[in-house]
Amino acid sequence: MCSTLHFVPRRSEERGHADHGWLNTYHTFSFAMYQDPKHQHYGPLRVINEDRVSGLTGFGTHPHREFEIFSYIVSGELEHKDSMSNTEVLTRGDIQLTSAGTGISHSEKNPNKQGVPVHFLQIWAIPSQSRLKPAYYTRHFTDEMKKDKWAKVVAPANHEDVNKEREGKGTPAPVHSGLTMFATILSSGKSLEKELTGRKAYVHVIQTSSDQNTQGAKVKLSDGAGGELVLDEGDGSYIAVNSSSAKLTVENVSGAEGPTAEILLFDMDSD
Repeated sequence: MCSTLHFVPRRSEERGHADHGWLNTYHTFSFAMYQDPKHQHYGPLRVINEDRVSGLTGFGTHPHREFEIFSYIVSGELEHKDSMSNTEVLTRGDIQLTSAGTGISHSEKNPNKQGVPVHFLQIWAIPSQSRLKPAYYTRHFTDEMKKDKWAKVVAPANHEDVNKEREGKGTPAPVHSGLTMFATILSSGKSLEKELTGRKAYVHVIQTSSDQNTQGAKVKLSDGAGGELVLDEGDGSYIAVNSSSAKLTVENVSGAEGPTAEILLFDMDSD
């Protein structure tokens, strides 16, 4: 039986890494001083930065254009301010999406006065059309909404189950890109299946247990046809979809009473 999915691991220790003191960041794709021609983008997915920002520090006001930019909050607080007059403090379970379009400026800072870091993923997607009007959205998903099931947290703006209200709970944020993002918090010993509709996919296991992946959860990817790959926290995998009916199985194989695994899945068009 031929594998319906082809897995190529993106190991945590191979990601770009920079520790600036106030910011400890890992780059899945080329970003800032980290440049690798083998890891520029995958389909419309351009950036996955896993950031930890110290209290009362952060990214000052800076411009963006022609990207769909979203932040997935793992822990702590992230204060967002932008040129569209949006000001918001985001916490665990929040997703903030900015469609930069023709251009915006924003800042992202950790307002915590007790020194508690904020851990979040900053994700950029290439838009399917240019010169969009800038827009801002937030969505909230509780842990229960993601526990041992897939939550669709971001989806193309033209999908039927997507609304364009500024705020929402439990409904996907609209993105102008051929990308759908799912999230789960998977208990040890549990598995989930997902039929992939795009020609490419990417999985990222969030580095929740620590800044090193030696003590965290282990996740096995399989396609039911012989293709398998085991990931640690911080690892990811490029996935080439070789069949129109391909199904991905994700299993937490951390062992008895092992840690939960927080996992992101991107189902994407090939461009």
